[in-house]
Amino acid sequence: MDLRFVFGANDQSISSQEAFTDRESQWRAVSDALSGHAQLLRNPAFDVEDLEAPRRNVLVFHGVGGIGKSTLSRKIEAALTAGENRPHHWSPLPGPAGCMLPVRIDLSRSSGTDFEQVVLSLRLAVAALKRPMPAFDLALRRYWDHNHPGESVEEYLHRGGALRRFGSVSEFPDQMRSTLADLAQALALPGTLGGALGQGAKIVIQALREKRQAVRALAGCSRLADVLEADADLDTLSFMPHLLAWDLAQLPADRRVTPVIMFDTFEDVGDRTHRELERLLQRVVWLMPNAYFVITGRNRLQWGDPALEGQLDWVGPHAWPELGRSRAQSSSPNRSTYRQFLIGYFSPEDSDDYLARRLTRDRQPLINAEIRRAIVDRSEGLPLYLDLSVMRFLELRRRGGAPVPEQFERDFPALIACTVRDLTPQERTVLRSVSLMDSFSMPLAAAASGLDQEAPVQRLLERPFIDIDPAALWPYRLHNLVRSAVLSPDDATDDRWSPEDWRRAALRCFLALGRLWQAHRAVDRRLLLSCLQQGLSLAREFNLELGWLVEAAFQYVDDSVWEPLSFGNAATADNGAARPASPAEALLETLNAVARRQREHRERTARRLTAVLDSGLLPDDAWELAQYYQAKAQRDIGRAEESHAGMSRVHAAGGRLAPFAGRGLAHLSRRHGNLTDAWAITRTLGWAGRQQRIEGDLKWLHGDMLGAREAYMEDRRQAEQHGATGESAMAQACVAFATAFVDPRMAADDLELAYQLLQRVNLRWSQFNARLAALIADAGLHDDVPDRSAVFMAETEAAGMHHGYMYAQLAVCFHHAVRGDDDRLRAAISRLADSPLPGQYPQFIEIAHFMGSLPLPQELRRTHWIEERGEQAPDQVARRWRNLVLARRLLLP
Repeated sequence: MDLRFVFGANDQSISSQEAFTDRESQWRAVSDALSGHAQLLRNPAFDVEDLEAPRRNVLVFHGVGGIGKSTLSRKIEAALTAGENRPHHWSPLPGPAGCMLPVRIDLSRSSGTDFEQVVLSLRLAVAALKRPMPAFDLALRRYWDHNHPGESVEEYLHRGGALRRFGSVSEFPDQMRSTLADLAQALALPGTLGGALGQGAKIVIQALREKRQAVRALAGCSRLADVLEADADLDTLSFMPHLLAWDLAQLPADRRVTPVIMFDTFEDVGDRTHRELERLLQRVVWLMPNAYFVITGRNRLQWGDPALEGQLDWVGPHAWPELGRSRAQSSSPNRSTYRQFLIGYFSPEDSDDYLARRLTRDRQPLINAEIRRAIVDRSEGLPLYLDLSVMRFLELRRRGGAPVPEQFERDFPALIACTVRDLTPQERTVLRSVSLMDSFSMPLAAAASGLDQEAPVQRLLERPFIDIDPAALWPYRLHNLVRSAVLSPDDATDDRWSPEDWRRAALRCFLALGRLWQAHRAVDRRLLLSCLQQGLSLAREFNLELGWLVEAAFQYVDDSVWEPLSFGNAATADNGAARPASPAEALLETLNAVARRQREHRERTARRLTAVLDSGLLPDDAWELAQYYQAKAQRDIGRAEESHAGMSRVHAAGGRLAPFAGRGLAHLSRRHGNLTDAWAITRTLGWAGRQQRIEGDLKWLHGDMLGAREAYMEDRRQAEQHGATGESAMAQACVAFATAFVDPRMAADDLELAYQLLQRVNLRWSQFNARLAALIADAGLHDDVPDRSAVFMAETEAAGMHHGYMYAQLAVCFHHAVRGDDDRLRAAISRLADSPLPGQYPQFIEIAHFMGSLPLPQELRRTHWIEERGEQAPDQVARRWRNLVLARRLLLP
């Protein structure tokens, strides 16, 4: 019974339950789990060597950082070690739980514990039983001699480190030597078995497989010989806990114990993508069914999810029936069907369950479902918010009205007061300063707070409302609900900030972000993204000058990776009807439009950038970014005149994108068949304008595929020298494209490298270009080329890249020319002429005629080919293209 509510209302028909206890429910979950596990072990059908039975030997407590998971783990260890160390409110273990052997292993990165130390920790804990573990010790000795030559186990253990905390550090080596000596004597091997493993291993394995009398005891371990025969590596070590489990099962009934193994800080095992260490630890759990595991970490174990099949050895609800998805988390730790419980912040389901149980009348929830849903959505799982919402509910009832959901869509001033009441003035300054940022580091928090020392920051980071993600670039973040409350205008604390105080703090944060990025701009792209996102948010919220954000925006564009910048509210609507209201919004919308063009129609990109340019809000050093990419989008959708005008403005301004605009003008000249003009522009571009790539574009049009390949490869080499990842991937896709016309086998190798490079960036046309290369490599050789080309054309058309139609039709023309099908070739040429880009790419129509040695129509607008060595350019180009067709025919079956 919660006395606050007993004395808080006249209506005594309302029942209240206090949900916050000192982890008593978690201890009860441990107690029940161990009792159930003991009953399982006493079942005559239990077999420690059964590797197919479902596992029910795991209990998981998960929650956010700083909520007390490690403390809980340590208390459980103490309670299992000696009953008098148990917290007074924790009930004793029931009699059926049996004798427990607790082993707590800290997996945090700071502890430096690796998998080898995990396995040694298990063996050292078991050594306290003063009983031999022959199967495990035999396999471990063989592993040790291969991986630690010249260093004994005893020397390793006495060198120091976390393993020295086990009191059995001296006993374990003696037990191993005794076991090995006995086995060596039984097999008549010279010296100890450890010294003869190199020569005697085969003798031991053969004796085990033949189940000789001398090794009768060990021969009962059916998989020992297999482990001894395997390579003595880390993977094999991960299977050895099975041998330890078997050894434990051989102990006399009066000496048997149940190891209770606690893996703490499990989130440091790895992330949800790299699961190598998690795989090894899961094997330990699976292969020791007679042990019980209590795992504490930030995340719910996903072992019960079938989608992980292939990433871990055993997954799914059949393997882990108590780890599947369920509503039963921290709210119901006694439910035997689920063994994962949330510590601290509640899940939405748990929050609703808490509110439903907090106030009841006649065993029915007093707070209706609609209000509970509004509270849960706002709470973000913070227990204090739920508690305050219940108090608000009672207060509203006392006023005589029926509470409605809208009355709970606000923060609590009390939440701020509860948060800051025991903070020093400096810590309060830090709290308010970091509330302006999505995440932060200790130095960044100190700089944003205007402090000369980090001690107040250090103290604040120890508070439970600070979430910690060690894998993040900046590991700290303020819990969302606390952050919202701190930023709320309802702050009624005595030292609340004025609007000018907030603006000065925002400026400090903004400048600190700029200094951090400028000092480490070449180190980590994640740093760029974090600084850019948070800097733009601050500039937008407090109307700050863009400053360093412009340079950061250019770097974001230069890398061609295009991670989404989906922070804050969008500056302009997707239809481009609204204009940005500040320079920060204009720059944000520019970057969003440029990034999203990789997955949006280029018409939308042009429309959004037009709205930005029309607003006139971009400063002089940033407008060319929007102008250049607007012109690129206009070129892709066929608006050549507008694109030319935009490129010309950027080129004439002489800014940092002037070489890019020069390249754009060369592209436009090439599109209209003015290859001589395009060549003249190209020769002035240099590396900044990607001269080599544009030369390659002109050379392949002339049928000079080897020259084009060499130009593209040179562009890739220059890109690698300059660290331009996007350009390198783009150039390699072009290499594959040029090679595809002359050597399909070599093109396959070029394509493989292109796909690898393209995985690092997001360049939609280059991805299409690689697919186009595959089409050309198959032209004439595979029947499905026309169908694949049709799919390609549909996809590029949907993306607003109308020129993709022309390239795909050219591939179809090459296909029919190789097969000598003049009728289908003429039909494909007709479709080329009837393109969505009328008047553009006239050279493609000429090339298609050259492929089939067909006469050019008199009305066809001629291409301005580049003259070479005095020979008529059209004749030379025609001969080259015809030779490519004839060479491909030699590959026909």
